[in-house]
Amino acid sequence: MTNYQVKKPKIIVILGPTAAGKSNLAVKIGRRFNGEIISADSRQVYKGMNLGAGKITRKEMQGIPHYLLDVANPRTRFSVAKYRKLALAAMGKIFKKNKIPVICGGTGFYLQAIIDGVLIPEVRPDWKLRQKLTKKTTRELYQILKKLDPKRASNIDKNNPRRLIRAIEIVLKTKKPVPAFQKNPLAYPVLIIGIKKSLPELKKLISQRLLKRLKQGMVVEVKNLKRSGLSWKRLEEFGLEYRWLARYLQNKISYREMIEGLQKDIEHFAKRQLTWFTRQNFAEQNLGGFKKDRRIQWVKNHKEAEELIKEFLSR
Repeated sequence: MTNYQVKKPKIIVILGPTAAGKSNLAVKIGRRFNGEIISADSRQVYKGMNLGAGKITRKEMQGIPHYLLDVANPRTRFSVAKYRKLALAAMGKIFKKNKIPVICGGTGFYLQAIIDGVLIPEVRPDWKLRQKLTKKTTRELYQILKKLDPKRASNIDKNNPRRLIRAIEIVLKTKKPVPAFQKNPLAYPVLIIGIKKSLPELKKLISQRLLKRLKQGMVVEVKNLKRSGLSWKRLEEFGLEYRWLARYLQNKISYREMIEGLQKDIEHFAKRQLTWFTRQNFAEQNLGGFKKDRRIQWVKNHKEAEELIKEFLSR
């Protein structure tokens, strides 16, 4: 590990689609530049969700401290506002050690919340309403939001049912359109590095990782989560691996159908992530349309990332 001296507080962000190798790159950067890692993944915050969520192992951490892993019970709801609060606290701890916070993850809303300080409107969840809305298709949810709040519908991810339900909930509870997000961006310089992979590369990486996780015991992990008190419905709410494995364990689909469906679902998810990262400007989400976020520096390998970081830290 290089004892890299921090001249002044700066932050490095590693983002990209699922299976692109973000965790591995973050650890290398942490070791090379005296950094500690803050996870920005909406499922890795939950205890017991390891293989399905792609959580880094102790061995893979190589001694680099990681924050915001295993901080919530999967039976409870974990908000973006709570994530931001914990992430800022972790950042403060890292700065006190005279080290560099390396934020690593693929959950765009988490990254947006911490980098640009996008604050979510404070509206308490309406569980009865959510239960009713979850029975509708994603397309139906989008059409409902479009009628209630055309402006919000124009810049939301229309393939994300959780975001759609939350937006509908805010409009119905407040009787007003979803307000423009308040912003409180970080006061420190931020370098945002994106891992660039072609779609064929991603498909191959997703397939290899999926088969590896199944061999490591991903089915057993979901069984254990069910035994711990999680309902099938709650497991399916976590999406991707947990949704498809829950369906398989309920005998709704075969093992082969589960693998094939999950592979396609993860591929679609990776495409949505790429679309979000390449079209979404963190600071301009509600200012009309999508604009490319030119702050993201796309790299193909560790060497390219290292050169960017050296130049960033020398300023």
